[in-house]
Amino acid sequence: MNALTAMLEHPFIAHALLAGTVVAVLCGLTGYFLVQRGEVFAGDALGHVAYTGAMAALAAGLNPRIGLFAAAIAAGFTLGLGGIRGGTDDVAIGSFFSWILGLGVLFLTYYTTHRSGGNGNANVNVLFGSIFGINAAAAATAMIVAAAAVAVLLMVARPLLFATIDPAVARAAGVPTRLLGAVFLAVVGTTVAEATPLVGSVVVLGLLAAPAAAATRLTDRPWTAFWLSAALAVLSVWAGITLSYAIPAAPASFTIMTVAACCYLAAFLLDRLRRHRTHVTTELSIS
Repeated sequence: MNALTAMLEHPFIAHALLAGTVVAVLCGLTGYFLVQRGEVFAGDALGHVAYTGAMAALAAGLNPRIGLFAAAIAAGFTLGLGGIRGGTDDVAIGSFFSWILGLGVLFLTYYTTHRSGGNGNANVNVLFGSIFGINAAAAATAMIVAAAAVAVLLMVARPLLFATIDPAVARAAGVPTRLLGAVFLAVVGTTVAEATPLVGSVVVLGLLAAPAAAATRLTDRPWTAFWLSAALAVLSVWAGITLSYAIPAAPASFTIMTVAACCYLAAFLLDRLRRHRTHVTTELSIS
């Protein structure tokens, strides 16, 4: 308890926990629909776009957050309007976003040769995040952005769930499924852009997918899994920050993703155990 109290006395820890909590809630809630809709690939692609957007902004002498949000939100909305659910265009989409990542490398080359004197660590921060570098202003901004994104997600959650479970019936009932998909992926883009400064564009997919996948294995109730996903994401961030503070050699991005992966592994094993017990019970009742 003394060690925990001492940890919380550091302002950078308080800022990291505050920003990390609100971003984790957003990642957990968004990630649930991302997993249910089979669009995890889109989340990974938007991480590439976010990196390229940040590098483009840096090359132009702008704040990287401008490029992060502009690129990720625009790409998410465009993907949604194009209707990425279906799998037939995976090769084309993957090739395009690989090119986008290559474009980010081009911007990085220009930045390092012309503008990196003022912020030489910017590329590393975009790739892997710097949650302990969050200041009070950045934490407050994270709260505002996350609250707005969660509000939008909650407004479309019910029709989005309907369109996710049975898109054909939803369209027949007059639900604007394509527009909903575009709005949702724009929220995913916002989530990726907001989480990138904390955990990095390379590993943000883990915080989107692992807690949500764990939640869906722990319960079959959609709304219970929806909120459980957010809780597991917050647990991953808090435990990851604590572990990184206790083990200075372990970066926070690594410890956060390790906890998230362990949550999924535990949920997977519990689910398998539950299914095995159900199978054994069924066989015994039949015999």
